[in-house]
Order: sequence, then structure tokens, then C-alpha cells
Amino acid sequence: MEYFIVALLNGVSYGLLLFMLSSGLTLIFSMMGVLNFAHASFYMLGAYLAYAISTYLGFWVGLVVAPLAVGVIGALIERHGLRVVHRHGHIAELLFTFGLAYMIVEVVQVIWGRTTQPYAVPIELDRPLFTLFSTTFPAYRGFMMLVALLMLLSIYLLLKKTRIGLVIQAALTHPESVEALGHNVPRVFTMVFGGGAALAGLAGVIGGNAFVTEPSMAAAVGSIIFVVVVIGGLGSLVGALLASLLIGVVQTFAVSMDYSLITLVSHWGVVIDESAPAYDLFKLTVAQVAPILPYVLLILVLVFRPRGLLGTRET
Repeated sequence: MEYFIVALLNGVSYGLLLFMLSSGLTLIFSMMGVLNFAHASFYMLGAYLAYAISTYLGFWVGLVVAPLAVGVIGALIERHGLRVVHRHGHIAELLFTFGLAYMIVEVVQVIWGRTTQPYAVPIELDRPLFTLFSTTFPAYRGFMMLVALLMLLSIYLLLKKTRIGLVIQAALTHPESVEALGHNVPRVFTMVFGGGAALAGLAGVIGGNAFVTEPSMAAAVGSIIFVVVVIGGLGSLVGALLASLLIGVVQTFAVSMDYSLITLVSHWGVVIDESAPAYDLFKLTVAQVAPILPYVLLILVLVFRPRGLLGTRET
């Protein structure tokens, strides 16, 4: 019971971090139809900026300033880069964001180098939140979960309860009508892209010290973000939340299971011949195959439900 509860909490906290990352990408795709390959780079940029700011002004200042700075950078990129190539179609947009991702990584390496940065958890949160039997749950993990939930609530209130949220939703499906009513749709696009980049930056501020801050951190989460978006359903924030929690919990439980596949299938009465060509594959433990489980889920979703869990369009 102790193992189950602690692993579940760790899985949920990791899943909520994935949601912070994928929510911005989901908003950008919903609004603009752009699959932003540079989204994970904004996550990395948020972590590095937070590290630089926290070195001089403390973690709490970085928590506020770094996502805002990443949002401004994202808005400038959309206004002066992505909007220019938009007229050439989605292929040009994909190539632009693909090149942008590599450029951000190179800029980060020029400024901060290629080594891991000592971006530490703030002292106030570097303690146990509670102790369950003999296992402690870190306070910072609880803080990550709180920030993600507050972010989810803020996005919901913005989109459902404010005028700008109504304009954003209307521009999603009827941009010409919104333009005719006097709203500047391109400016709304810039706000959405900048807001999505800011959400990725916030995830970097929270996740950079919980995991690691290094130039390869964007590549480490880049593919998993797209897996979350596709499984949840393109354009669905609620679907992204469900997919993030599902992947977070499944991977967390899997990495702590030291059972081989042979042991698991033997419980079902299946006997595998040692001379079988694939016998060595069944000797792998669940923990060893844990990294590929999200991609297995992705393939299953694409085969049996191409729209994702709650998507409104084909992936």
C-alpha cells in the first residue's frame, strides 16, 4: 500500500509537469494549426533563465520573471518569424520551428555551456511534505502539483470566463467573423503563441531543478510532448491532461517494477520456449521497457482511435 500511494503521487506529479508542457502546445495547435517543434526548447529556455535569475534574485523572482520573459520571446518569434512564413503553408512553419529548436539549443550552449547547471530546489521547499510509513514525499513535488493545478484553473477561467477567452475561441473556428467585428486576429495569434511559450517556460522553471538543467533537456521531453498531444487528442486541453496523467502514472509504476516479461506472462499460464527467437526479449524487465511504453500507447491510439481520447479532428 505504501509503495502504491507514493508511486501514484510521483506519477501524478510527473504527469502534471507533462501537462504544463503539453498545454501550451495544445493551445498553439488549436488556435493556429501549428505543431511547434521548438516548444520543448522554450521549456529549456525557461529553466536556464530561472537559473540565471535565481542566482542573483532568488527562486521566487525567477518563478515569475522567467515564464514572462519566455512568453515575450515567443511572441516576438511569432510576430517577426512564424507569421512571415505562414503564407507559405504548414510545411514552411514546421521547418521554421524545427530550425528554431536547434538555434535555441545552440544559443543556450554559447551562453551557459554544455555542462549541467546547479539549478537547485529552493531551501524553503527542500524538505519532506509528509511521511507515509517509512517513505517521505518531497515538498517540492507537492509544489509542482499545486502550480500545475493553479495553471489549469487559470487557463479554464481565461478561456471560459473572460472576454479575451471568448475572442480566442471564436477566432479558432471563425477568424473572418472575428476580424469583421473589429478584433485583430493576428495579434490574438501572437498572444496565444506567446502564452503557450510562457506555459512551457513555467514548466521549465518548475522542472529544471526537480530533474536536471542541461542542453539535452529539450530533446529528452520533446518527443513525449507530441505523444501526449496525440493521445489526448489534437486541440483538447482536457485530453492533454488525461494523457499526461496516464503517461506519468504508467511510466512511474513501470520504472519501479523489476519483473521480467517472462514472469508476467507465466502468471497467465503462458510458457515460452527458451529456443524461441524472441526469448531474449521476454527476459527484459518492465523497468527496462518503461521508456517505450508511451510510444506503444501512441501506436495503439493511432490504430484504434485516431482522434485521440478527446480530440475533435484526425491526427
